[in-house]
Amino acid sequence: MDVMSQASPDQTAHPGGTGVGASPGEEPLLRLRGISKHFGAVQALYGVDLDLPKGQVTALCGDNGAGKSVLTKSIAGIHQVDEGEIWWEGRRVHIRNPKDSAALGIETVYQDLALADNLDIVQNMFLGRERLQRGLLDEDSMERAAKETLASLRVTTVRSIRQPVATLSGGQRQAVAVAKAVMWNSKLVMLDEPTAALGVAQTRMVLDLILRLKDHGLAVMVISHNLNDVFEVADRIAVLRLGRMVAQDSISAFDRQSVVDYMTTGVSSRAVKGPSADGGRN
Repeated sequence: MDVMSQASPDQTAHPGGTGVGASPGEEPLLRLRGISKHFGAVQALYGVDLDLPKGQVTALCGDNGAGKSVLTKSIAGIHQVDEGEIWWEGRRVHIRNPKDSAALGIETVYQDLALADNLDIVQNMFLGRERLQRGLLDEDSMERAAKETLASLRVTTVRSIRQPVATLSGGQRQAVAVAKAVMWNSKLVMLDEPTAALGVAQTRMVLDLILRLKDHGLAVMVISHNLNDVFEVADRIAVLRLGRMVAQDSISAFDRQSVVDYMTTGVSSRAVKGPSADGGRN
């Protein structure tokens, strides 16, 4: 990974007129500037700016085809950006592959979770990163680490860390995928539609888990179509439309209708006057 230590770029306003990046004087954990990406003749991203501060949940919203997955995969190193700059902890970096992304402390939990149903929880959490002792699997060490990570996230609903993932509920599977992501000294966790197809109780469990990631000081980016979930957990909202970032600000600058406006038309005439009595989650 090629890391170039340079001064951080200036704080910049975002298109759409709704806001800026992190608060003045605060350096976001991840800062994207002018990110563009195309696939042949198809332009997927156009000069996207995005700030992801540590200890905050940023909701990335947008309709299908807005560019959310492309942007996420560019941060994760699956796609290489064509233009733009990526800044991590105030240093300009180049993310060329998933290994570079993981080395920075970026973990992604995709919608399909990428869990092996035939393996148990411990085996899934260490899949591809198994601990060895004298050439053999160090089962005791891996069990202890898995228990500690799940306990730190207050995941208490699983019967045993040795039960196969196939026996888990949707919410439990999501919890295991998140625990797997945070186990490796991650600083940024990106969650792709984490509550999709979950029931009410399981959704509540996952939303509480997201808030605990924030409490641990991690930066969290949640991709979601569910605005109820967004306003439940997010500190900030960023809206993509047709590959362009059209709005980005603290959640107090939005209500549900204004987010829909930005997602569908790229503009909104609605003015939200500061945080509401419930902390801006209108």
